[in-house]
Amino acid sequence: MKDKPKEEKADKKIVFSRREFLNAIGTSALVVSGVGAAGVTLDYLSPNILFEPPLKFKVGTPEDYSPDTVTLDAERQIFIVREEQGYFYCLSAICTHLGCLTFWKGDESLIACPCHGSRFAKHGQVVRPPAPRPLPHFQITLNDRGELVVDKGEIVSEDYILKV
Repeated sequence: MKDKPKEEKADKKIVFSRREFLNAIGTSALVVSGVGAAGVTLDYLSPNILFEPPLKFKVGTPEDYSPDTVTLDAERQIFIVREEQGYFYCLSAICTHLGCLTFWKGDESLIACPCHGSRFAKHGQVVRPPAPRPLPHFQITLNDRGELVVDKGEIVSEDYILKV
């Protein structure tokens, strides 16, 4: 006879009342919304840092550039130009029309935009539109170690050159 009550307990199903079921659903909804709110709060409190490249950087020594050359630094989006006399200047490699990266066409002695056909002279003047403005010139200096330093934060006039 002692075995019979154990069998009856094993056969019984656990039944939730309507109140218990609604309490479980409500508690689950509160937990899910609390976790979501905590996630949004943590995302708001964490800093959103945008790492931008420095505006002032070294581009090598004057000996790295042959006379009468135009060198594209695609990573920094600039042209380093060395004239025959040893003069240096630095141009933006970004087209003033829609911001495409330009390139040097040595056979034509022009800076060309592959997107919409703008052409610029070696000094950055517009030769063929649709570019509305010439390419900006950036300050280029020589530091105490004899390295060329470009400052993209300083836009200079077209006649600015560095004599080395």
